[in-house]
Amino acid sequence: MQFQSTQNYIATEELAVAVNAAILLEKPLVIKGEPGTGKTMLAFEVAKSLNKKMLTWYIKSTTTAQQGLYEYDAVSRLRDSQFGDNNVKDIANYIKPGKLWQAFDDDEQVVLLIDEIDKADIEFPNDLLLELDKMEFYVYELQKTIKAKKRPIVIITSNNEKELPDAFLRRCFFHYIRFPEKSTMQQIIDVHYPGLDEKLMEDAMKVFYALREVNGLKKKPSTSELLDWIKLLKIGKINALDANEADLLKNMPPYSGALLKNEQDYELLNRIKKTFQQRRFY
Repeated sequence: MQFQSTQNYIATEELAVAVNAAILLEKPLVIKGEPGTGKTMLAFEVAKSLNKKMLTWYIKSTTTAQQGLYEYDAVSRLRDSQFGDNNVKDIANYIKPGKLWQAFDDDEQVVLLIDEIDKADIEFPNDLLLELDKMEFYVYELQKTIKAKKRPIVIITSNNEKELPDAFLRRCFFHYIRFPEKSTMQQIIDVHYPGLDEKLMEDAMKVFYALREVNGLKKKPSTSELLDWIKLLKIGKINALDANEADLLKNMPPYSGALLKNEQDYELLNRIKKTFQQRRFY
């Protein structure tokens, strides 16, 4: 089976090729792109499309590579030993498998999502080099090697907060999700809002892409934010445009809080409006 667009996810031909190439090469797939372009959702849709079990490992700034392998709870073992608990005789009772171990130990091939790897320490990717390359690791406390029964499909997302090490990237297949063109965006909207009024869609996209073209925005609105905005427009029965004009210099878009996410961008638009009152975005 090969991955392609699903009922809930529009994948460009480039993206589908990247996913299938990574699966064919048995390499982790590193996905980069603007926030809100569907990087995380991709892994879930790959699992659904290929009828695979899904495992997720959400990375935080405090996450260590070791946590993905296993954790040894020495504190609980010490406490149990003080109370004469028989569990202390078997150290395995205090080993908690991480997401990689779970993926390796499954009898069927699974999809493993390592989400936002760039949130972790800079050495985090390097600490997983051998484990992701050889699909095995050694558990010192148990004195045994854990090997993948079926090599998992590993999808790794990054928002580019930190550069990933070259040695890590050499072991992966890389794809950058480019921001959708209008034709692709229309397909995405059709998936989420089938039968949407054509004028509402046309007007909303006109304002949305005009807003993205404003120079100096700290946070350009993303696909997910456009979908949220359209939902509000639809529920509120409000047209995206006033007098059929994408005039960002005259009026803020209705429900603009769905599109603009910080005060700097609000102030930027206000300054532009004051300086260029006669300029219009079409």
